[in-house]
Amino acid sequence: MKIILTQDVPNLGEVGEIADVAPGYARNYLIPQGLAVKATAGVVKEFKRRQAAEAGREERLSARAEALAERLSEVTLIFEAKAGETGRLYGSVTTDDMAEALEREVGEKFDRRKNILSDPIREIGWHTISVRLAPEVVTEVKVAVKPEGGEMPEEPTEPEAEAPAEPTEEPAPADAGEPSDAQAEAQ
Repeated sequence: MKIILTQDVPNLGEVGEIADVAPGYARNYLIPQGLAVKATAGVVKEFKRRQAAEAGREERLSARAEALAERLSEVTLIFEAKAGETGRLYGSVTTDDMAEALEREVGEKFDRRKNILSDPIREIGWHTISVRLAPEVVTEVKVAVKPEGGEMPEEPTEPEAEAPAEPTEEPAPADAGEPSDAQAEAQ
């Protein structure tokens, strides 16, 4: 019996694949569990139409996420928090705080669990957080944490590209077949 899988089934296939299985396996297990449907011409056509629509939607979401990643790479979030003498915060800048600040800056909704991939920030200074916008799109956002009523920490400068050191020339080794000057004198 030919079926179309509606969910991934171990040792059988993935969503959307057409599989040929025993009629009892399909009728008694796969179809009642919602893992598959019987493959008729109409169902196959409808399933392909849905897959094409889903692929188009995924493509649009990915393009939108790429555009948002470009905007976010230019954003710098600034937080002010109470801190001790050593620069350690009393509390932390949480992922929820970061998500709210991103929403204010960009105007898009961010879920602290799904989108913000970094841990809470517990020290004064400049930090970089990762933000997932789509399964394959992750961008970095700069975050500055300054003490309440204190000065803004200096932004770290990019390390300058060092000029490659000139290779030192070593004398070429003497051929193994020719005796060196020291060996010639010893003989």
